[in-house]
Amino acid sequence: MSRVGKNPVPLPQGVEVKVSDGRIVCKGPKGQLETVLHPLVAIETKDGNAVVTRKGDEKTARIMHGTTRALVANMVIGVSEGYVKKLEIQGVGYRAQLQGKKLVLNIGFCHTVEIEQPEGITFTCPDQTHIEVAGIDKQQVGQVAANIRAVRKPEPYKGKGIRYEGEHVRRKAGKAAK
Repeated sequence: MSRVGKNPVPLPQGVEVKVSDGRIVCKGPKGQLETVLHPLVAIETKDGNAVVTRKGDEKTARIMHGTTRALVANMVIGVSEGYVKKLEIQGVGYRAQLQGKKLVLNIGFCHTVEIEQPEGITFTCPDQTHIEVAGIDKQQVGQVAANIRAVRKPEPYKGKGIRYEGEHVRRKAGKAAK
């Protein structure tokens, strides 16, 4: 039995999980998410919990048991609380600002970098050196934050660039002087 898959997913107040036509639909106060249900796995709701069971004991069914449970748990957290990824910018003159729904980055290039806000994602800039990416879909929030970080990854000599909040960047020594 899968250690992850056998645990029930608690459903908070106002969140409901339904399965229809091979799709899992999760509705909550923040919105609605849906994903495809693997045919070797079944989901049922009992006593305020979503329980994932597998239909067979073959390897693919065992693999998808834990994966499906994790996907459902992420969807439940997303529609009830949402997800936020925080980024910080380090470097002299490096800054970020919002212009409407665009995130404008000045990060040492000869031009500004503009990033459009995808549907379902919101950008906020508490100050010029911090960016918050928020949404209900964990995978989408993480991907958008990774795309922003990839514009200017932190470099190992001075540590300048865009990094996740709390991320440690290993520093290298520069050239040795004679």
